[in-house]
Amino acid sequence: MGADARTSENAVPLLRVSGLSKRYLRGGILQKHIHIDAVRGIDLEILAGKTLALVGSSGSGKSTVARCVTRLERPDAGEIWVGGMEIAGLTNRALLPFRAAIQMIFQDAVTSMNPRFSAAEMVEEPLLIQHRGSTKQCRQSALEIMSEVGVSADWATRSVMEFSGGQRQRLAIARALVLQPKLLVLDEALSGLDLSTEAQIINLLLDLQAAHSLTYLFISHDLPLMARLADTIAVMSNGEIVEQGPTSQLLSSPRDPETKMLLSPARIFQKNYEEMLGASG
Repeated sequence: MGADARTSENAVPLLRVSGLSKRYLRGGILQKHIHIDAVRGIDLEILAGKTLALVGSSGSGKSTVARCVTRLERPDAGEIWVGGMEIAGLTNRALLPFRAAIQMIFQDAVTSMNPRFSAAEMVEEPLLIQHRGSTKQCRQSALEIMSEVGVSADWATRSVMEFSGGQRQRLAIARALVLQPKLLVLDEALSGLDLSTEAQIINLLLDLQAAHSLTYLFISHDLPLMARLADTIAVMSNGEIVEQGPTSQLLSSPRDPETKMLLSPARIFQKNYEEMLGASG
C-alpha cells in the first residue's frame, strides 16, 4: 500500500459522535425526582488508528460518554457512527454484530472478571459466547493474545485472583483484543497503577496500536499523562466539551479555565506527589 493510500485510509473517522446527550432521573420514593443532564451536545471524532483523550475532572461526564459510545447505555439524543454504521438508535439485538468492534477496558480490571475463572477461561469467554470456532481453537486464540500482552501461557490455569493489578490489566486488554475490535475505549485504565506498571502498560498499548491498527478513546482525569499518548484531546466540564484540538496546540495555547486548571503546576505537583507516595508505599 502506498503512502497516499494510507493517508486516505487514516483520514476516515472510525468514530464520529454528533450531538450526544444523556439525562438521568434521580430521586426515590420519598424524594422529588429531578433530571440530571450528564452530557449535553457532545461532538467528537477519531481517525482510524489514532488516539483521542477525553479529559476532565470527576463528574464532568466523560465516563457517561464512554458508556454511550460502547452502547452500555443508550443515549437520549445524538448520533454515534462507527465506520459507516450509526449505532446510537440500534436495539440490543441489532447491536450484536457490532459488539465485537467496540471493546471497553475499565479502571479496576477485577470488576469485569469472574473470580472462578482461570486466566485463559476469562480471555477465551468472548470467543465462546460469539461461537468463534471450536473450544480448542478459542483456547489457542486466548493463549496467543495472552502471550502478546505479556502474560505467559504457563499462567493460563491460574485463577484471575492470583494476578497483580498490572497483570489483571494485561488480561483485561487480552480479553478485549481477542475479538479483534476496531475501537478500544479505556475508562481510566491507567489509574491506580504504580509508576513502573503504568509505563509498561502505556508501552504495551502503543505497541498493540501499531501492530493491530487500533483506534483508542482514552477517558482520563490526567491531562499531562494523556498528552503523552493522544493525537487529539477534548476537555470536558459539566457535561460539555469546553475545548478540543490537536494535542500540541491545546497544550501550547489552552483557552478554557478547565484546561488551564488541569495543566496547572499545582495539579501536576499533586499528581506527582501522590504517585511518589504510591510508589514508595
